[in-house]
Amino acid sequence: MDYDVIYIGSGNAAWQGGRFLRKAGLKILIIEGSLYGGTCANRGCNSKALLDAPYEIKALADNFEGVGKSGDFKVDWPALMRFKRKRIANMAPFLDGKFKEYDLDVSHGKGIILDEHTVKVGDETYTTDKIVIATGLKPVMPDIKGKQYLHDSTDYLDMDELPEHAIIIGAGFVGMEFASILAEAGLSADVIVRGDMALKYFHQPYVEKVIEILKEKNIRFHFNETVSEVISNVEIDNPEERILNLENALNTDDELRDPDAKIDNKPYENGFTVKCSSGLTLTGDYVVAAIGRQANVDGIGLENVGLTSTGAGIKVNEHLQTSVDNIYAVGDVADTGIPKLVTVAIHQSKYLAKELLGEADGITYPVVPAVAYTIPRIATVGVPAFVAQDSDEYDVHQIRYGNSYSLELKNDTTAEAKVIVDRDLQIVGAEIYAADAENVANMFAFIINKKITLEELDYMIYAFPSSSSVCLYKLHNIHYDL
Repeated sequence: MDYDVIYIGSGNAAWQGGRFLRKAGLKILIIEGSLYGGTCANRGCNSKALLDAPYEIKALADNFEGVGKSGDFKVDWPALMRFKRKRIANMAPFLDGKFKEYDLDVSHGKGIILDEHTVKVGDETYTTDKIVIATGLKPVMPDIKGKQYLHDSTDYLDMDELPEHAIIIGAGFVGMEFASILAEAGLSADVIVRGDMALKYFHQPYVEKVIEILKEKNIRFHFNETVSEVISNVEIDNPEERILNLENALNTDDELRDPDAKIDNKPYENGFTVKCSSGLTLTGDYVVAAIGRQANVDGIGLENVGLTSTGAGIKVNEHLQTSVDNIYAVGDVADTGIPKLVTVAIHQSKYLAKELLGEADGITYPVVPAVAYTIPRIATVGVPAFVAQDSDEYDVHQIRYGNSYSLELKNDTTAEAKVIVDRDLQIVGAEIYAADAENVANMFAFIINKKITLEELDYMIYAFPSSSSVCLYKLHNIHYDL
């Protein structure tokens, strides 16, 4: 065999575990057809964090409107985009250097599985003992008339300028986070939602709070609507070439997206009309499809080894093993029933390294915090409130720590959490609505995973003022009142 393990894909699901296998003496090959590091490093998490940060700061500054704020905080999107491109451009070369540091071999091109032990890249073939599929997810694009005018998250995270009026199809992570940026930028948007909920995996009372804020800032929501057609109201250069490039981009997995597929990525004044099945018609200058993501498995040769995939990914067992004994799937492309987050991908990758070294039993998971980076943020961790409210096993306690500690929270009066405790008064879950909900969620993840009791929390001394300390001080009331 040429290699002990071949990873198809170079994101966190691959190299985080691959480096430990190499350190243990195994020979590792990582196959990547595009930028090293995959989606999160180059077209996802990092870009979103960088572009979101100034708007988060603007929202915090607005808390002091009338009580100390002087002048307006404005974000220069073109300058921010130039900075983002410069920083993100360094990610792939940085990871290339890391792969060399970890002594990981890399083959650049699309990996195609020929049989259980052979992978082809271009004209080269490689043999291996184990194959790990780590190709991630790609955006789902609606198959509708005019789909060539749609953009996805990769596009909006690389726009030269923000649209005056966007139409966003979908209200999950991508749709709602983009809407928050537009709202803070003083722009407008229409959000089309197929069902009756936005961010359906999050605590709906908190989602509704975010929606109300967005509505006040000229973001309109249209629930229970299905888009049927997108029409261009302006002439676009080379529309046939655009359609070809769109298909080129959509038919390759997101991590292997064709870098030469140049799709028109600029807003057009009153450029597009979006029609819904109900008769609703909307007009805007940029249309984003944000209806979800699906497994990136097209053209990688699953059929050659008898593997299949659904939109949720390739089914695996508790060892991340597919129905073919020596082939594994890890990260977002694996159908595990666990949230598809980069943190989960890293957890799985490190586990799989131990599994392949014979040092692990079936994979287990700690509680997984998830955050919607809207403005303000929403987070959830552990047992969700909607489960607790319908069960006699739990109690839900509401903690409005922003109202009590607004001075310590930079004049934020709205921060709150709902904390779920079991019959033994052990914290088992939390829902958070706050400017820094991600940090409070991490605190609760630690409490839940380590089973820290209310009495132990009450004994500890915390740095004050801080969002975690004031939330914990309010948490003490559960201990004292029961």
